[in-house]
Amino acid sequence: QVQLVESGGGLVQAGGSLRLSCAASGRTFSSKVMGWFRQAPGKEREFVAAIRWSDNTYYADSVKGRFTISGDNAKNTVYLQMNSLKPEDTAVYYCALSTLYMPVATVAGYDYWGQGTQVTVSS
Repeated sequence: QVQLVESGGGLVQAGGSLRLSCAASGRTFSSKVMGWFRQAPGKEREFVAAIRWSDNTYYADSVKGRFTISGDNAKNTVYLQMNSLKPEDTAVYYCALSTLYMPVATVAGYDYWGQGTQVTVSS
């Protein structure tokens, strides 16, 4: 089994920055994708960013140029650096891990999920 634990959420003013971390424990996988999704109240969970453990990265259009995903394979940890935050970035952010060979930008493409961390951006 795999456990994912997110940290780093909080309250920040618009224009500020936060860095989220997600540590994976349990089984390890040499080939995997780790991603970040977010869900705002009343909305569906949406893709934010993903990294395929060959250093390929993927981003939603809404966060390109503002968010950066990176990973430390030795620590089984993925990070999401969020800059120039906007009130519309407010959501619960979820870390996910995929061992499936499916599109990285879909919820169905991931088989392990963290509990989520709240990010609130005030205007």
